[in-house]
Amino acid sequence: MITKAIIPVAGWGTRRLPITKAIEKCMLPIGNVPVIDFVVQDCLRAGITDFFFVVSEGATQLKDYYSHRLELEKYLIENGKADMLPMIMPPKEVNFHFVVQDTTNGQYGTTIPVWLCREYIEEHEQVLVIMGDQFFFRKDGGSNAADLIADVASNGLQCGLLGVPVPKSEVYKYGIIEKDAHDNYVRIVEHPSVEQAPGNLNNASFYIFDSEIFDYFERDVALPHEGEYWIIDPINQYVADGHKIKVGEAKGEYLDAGSVAGWLHANRVVLGDV
Repeated sequence: MITKAIIPVAGWGTRRLPITKAIEKCMLPIGNVPVIDFVVQDCLRAGITDFFFVVSEGATQLKDYYSHRLELEKYLIENGKADMLPMIMPPKEVNFHFVVQDTTNGQYGTTIPVWLCREYIEEHEQVLVIMGDQFFFRKDGGSNAADLIADVASNGLQCGLLGVPVPKSEVYKYGIIEKDAHDNYVRIVEHPSVEQAPGNLNNASFYIFDSEIFDYFERDVALPHEGEYWIIDPINQYVADGHKIKVGEAKGEYLDAGSVAGWLHANRVVLGDV
């Protein structure tokens, strides 16, 4: 049973400056809730009880959001607004952990925040890894985390990842997943032409990993890098060594708050304007 999720949310959110000078990028509002809560709620529906948020030094807003605010709770009770308490209460029997990522040491990229959580993953344990500034909006009340967990388990595997379909004419914009006849991961083809694309599934940065793959993250971080540490590099080596990763297809509409246009669209979709 998978009960842990790693959710990287560190970084300055430079694409959304100047607002991210004051608001952590994962706390940008979609309707009346922060974008990160859509990820958390998906995980909660899958039975996750321990969340490991990888945050920047000095980040407090995310921690505040998933903590009790006793003054506010008291105010609502004393002013006849106790019916609003469920809106602000943290989930019951759920633990939120905050792992600080040093953003000044030159190590950055998608591998680093996951690697930082290695000590919290036990031997033979599996964990969800989901990037925290994007989400899937599903009207059916389902959970992509639960779907991926079930898909990986039913195929007798330990790892999996989700892809999101994109228009065939736009595959050149993305990293497109190549999979074999059994829907197992082969590789990702970056920005292929329409003719060379192995399909139309864009990597959704939504994973299940086993503890063994953390050895590959460890080796990758130990190597000299020019630029970012991309998580796909240790994943490719893991597969090259004979391991299998199940490829699933995410349900719902892929939304993000990383750009103004994406954030506006996400709000329109969630609020029912499109």
